[in-house]
Amino acid sequence: MMFVSLGIGTVIAVILITVVSILTGGKVQNSTATPPALVGKTLGHWTQAGLDGSMVSAPWNTGHATVVVLFASWCEPCKTEFPALSTYLATHSLGKVALLGVDEQDSRSSALAFLKKEHVTMTSIFDPQTSAYNRFLLQGIPDTVFVTAKGVVQNMQIGAISTSTFAADVAALNA
Repeated sequence: MMFVSLGIGTVIAVILITVVSILTGGKVQNSTATPPALVGKTLGHWTQAGLDGSMVSAPWNTGHATVVVLFASWCEPCKTEFPALSTYLATHSLGKVALLGVDEQDSRSSALAFLKKEHVTMTSIFDPQTSAYNRFLLQGIPDTVFVTAKGVVQNMQIGAISTSTFAADVAALNA
């Protein structure tokens, strides 16, 4: 009887850990996973209001490779990801690659305070209604999209990105 109780307890613990991981932005890596739907697709021209109130045009509109970072001030995985991103950006050049933030379902003041606190300087689109987010066919944040100078999605990182993956994908855009 004791072994049955332990077995049931173990199953419940695994289920709870999986649910908490999913709800907090965790993910299971699968080396045979299908790439996100937009990889290899060309994005159209895009202009939208920025966090500062000005109109922001996607850098690929003018022939610049771009890293798009989708984030929000309320996003717990973003709070974990951004300190490492900030350190990377302070110590490495992106070369010819532009950096574009997309703030999702947030207030301007909260997003600006978040970027200031994390010491990340980037032109950012304000997207309180998720129109930009839907453009990338995503289901959660943070996400990072790597776009060539011709507007082709070269790669997408779903969930928090490591600095080594970020560096490798920026290098690929610069190649």
